[in-house]
Amino acid sequence: MAVRHQLIERPPDAVWSVLEDGNRYADWVVGTSESRPVEGHWPRLGSKIEYKIRLGPRTVDGHTVVRRLERPHWLELEAFSPLGTARIAIEIRPWGEDTLVIVDEHPLRGPGGTAHNVAIDVLLQIRHRSMLGRLAEIVERTPRPVASDTRDLGPEM
Repeated sequence: MAVRHQLIERPPDAVWSVLEDGNRYADWVVGTSESRPVEGHWPRLGSKIEYKIRLGPRTVDGHTVVRRLERPHWLELEAFSPLGTARIAIEIRPWGEDTLVIVDEHPLRGPGGTAHNVAIDVLLQIRHRSMLGRLAEIVERTPRPVASDTRDLGPEM
């Protein structure tokens, strides 16, 4: 099982705004390109996005289906590729003014599930490091919301 985390210096709503945009999936998910929602309203339960997967010089089609959504805390996906399927759980935790994002991925079916071993988990860890870095970069490009100062500063002079 490959579990990785990343602290993103923005509130959970800023992270969710990227996760909820099916057209931006390929911007942060390593190995994918040209993502687009095709069934349902992403990321509602059962909705689906399609994308291209790069395997060396070749590209193949893949898609991902939402299996669990508990906004603003959980998004669980099942990704389908020529190697089989994988469960990808994304947990969103408020962390002060920031967000802790935890990704847990493991193969479910097909050759990827059958051949799953420690070496594959190492490759997933490397992929997740890059993926979470991309997600953080995208989210942190948006300005932080300005907090209003509600302290009592005393009478005006």
